[in-house]
This record gives sequence, structure tokens and C-alpha cells, in this order.
Amino acid sequence: MKKLTVISAAILGLSTLFVSSATFAKTNEIAVIVKSENSNFWQNVKKGALAAEKELGGKYKVSFQGPQAETAIDEEVNMVKNAINRDVAGIVLAASDPNALIQPVKEAFQHAIPVVIIDSGINSDGKYYQSYLATDNYAAGKLAAEKLLAELKGKGGKVGVMSYTPGSDSAIKRGGGFVDAVKAQKGIDVLETRYSQSDMTLALNQTTDVLASNPELVAMFGANEPTAVGMARAIKEKGYAGKIVAVGFDGNKALQDFVRDGTLNGIVVQSSYQMGFKGVNTIDRILKGEKVEKFIDTGVVYVTKDNIDSEEAQGVLY
Repeated sequence: MKKLTVISAAILGLSTLFVSSATFAKTNEIAVIVKSENSNFWQNVKKGALAAEKELGGKYKVSFQGPQAETAIDEEVNMVKNAINRDVAGIVLAASDPNALIQPVKEAFQHAIPVVIIDSGINSDGKYYQSYLATDNYAAGKLAAEKLLAELKGKGGKVGVMSYTPGSDSAIKRGGGFVDAVKAQKGIDVLETRYSQSDMTLALNQTTDVLASNPELVAMFGANEPTAVGMARAIKEKGYAGKIVAVGFDGNKALQDFVRDGTLNGIVVQSSYQMGFKGVNTIDRILKGEKVEKFIDTGVVYVTKDNIDSEEAQGVLY
């Protein structure tokens, strides 16, 4: 009976489909599934999601989970499938891999469970999910490059790019925006991108290697929280703080401290809290039959020593 209802509702359109799904759902759970639980960035997503749960007055129960590491893609796939089996009301998902998560998101769609993607997308040509809430990562990478180049003031040399998970949608776009902008500058040689697998210790070791083997190095970019922390620690430990321009991405306490002491010239900070908060609220809007935007830009703030204590910066730092 439920299957016939869902099929009939599909003919009337997606919004009707999801309203029908909400009627038949076994639970009122909204599952928030992220790349890893072991990061302040993702914990800030959790804070936002739980704040939305509270604002909605207990209408839904928000669950939160993620693998121990962002490289545990199969584990995240299983988490999505388990959420489908629990017949959750909706799923908020940060995809660790743009291809591996297509099938489980498709399965959610087939079960009339709305999916809102946050942070990193999937390569499904816009199908199977209802909205994508994220930083415009290409624009954010370009902004990081522009700030870094401004600090160089026309000085030429080599620039190191420290990224995280190869194949991740956000890593591809963020790194692409940065590299494209820097390569357009005359006199700059962009080194081959290093990937830390979002492991701070690996990022530290990779940065140490780049510093030692490139005497013409003038600047570095660390493209996510653990990578930027590892990069900054290596820069400081090896005595390069203030000698090279360094820009990070994300805004945990360690990165804030590196901005304050001058190890990092600045950090590009996403609003991970808003990803969680708006992600849950967007699921609620879908289930109420409202039309939602296909892409919602959650924005970034460039934080430096000069503005780190401002209201705007403090609103995104965590």
C-alpha cells in the first residue's frame, strides 16, 4: 500500500512525494551524516543542526554521525543506507566522495526520503537530492589566492598547495579556484598539489618536506582544517613564520591562534554552523511541500589579525 502511494505521488511532483513520505515515515528522525566526527568543523555542523532541532520545537529528532576518518568512504555509504533502512524523515549529507555516494542518495530518493547535501556535492547532475548547501568553493579558493597574492606584493617564486582528499568535490573546486588564480600571476610557479587525506600529522610532514626542498618558496595554502593546522605547525616549527606568506582554510581555535601570532596571514572561514542549521531547516521546508533553492551559498569570511575579533569573524569562527 505504501509503495503504491509513493508511486502515485511521484506523478504529482517531488514536493507531493515528500509530503506523502512524511505521512508514512516510521520515525521523525533527520539523519545528519558527515565526512568525519573527528573535526571541529563537523562538530560545528552538529551544533547548527541541533539548534535547528530546538527551533523546530521537537518536531524532529536530529541524529548525527560520521566515520572516524574522511577516507572511510564505505563506512559513510553504509551510514546512509542504514538511515534509509530506518525510514528516516530526511537526510543531511556531506559526501566524502562525489561518486561513491551517488547510489545511496539515489536509493534515498527512490524511498521518497529527501536529501539535502552540505559542504561537498555528488556527481549526479543535480538528480536525487533536493538542495545543496555549501560554500562556493571555487570562489573561496580564488579569494584565498587573491589575498595571498596581495600579501606577496608582486614578489615571484614558488607557491605550495596543500589539499586534503583527492576526488572530493570541495577539494577539487577549492584547489581549482586557488590554482587558477595564482597561475594567472606572472612570476609564480605553482608546485604540485599535496594531499594530506585530512590528516594533520601527514600535512605537517608534507609541509616540512616542501619547505626543505624548495628554497624559492614564497607562499603556501592549506585547503582545510587539519591540513592548514599541520601546515602552520610545520611553518612555525621550522622557523618560516613571517618569512613566507601562508593562508589557511577553516577556523578552529588552533588556526585562530596561528593568525594571531602571525604564522598565518589569514584564514578563509566557512559557516559550518549554518550548513547544519540550514540543512535541517531545508529538510523541514521540503517535507512541508515548500519549494527550495537547488543551491544555497552559505558564504565565507576572510579572517586576519586585524578583523579576528570583529562580530563578522566571531560569527563563523569555532
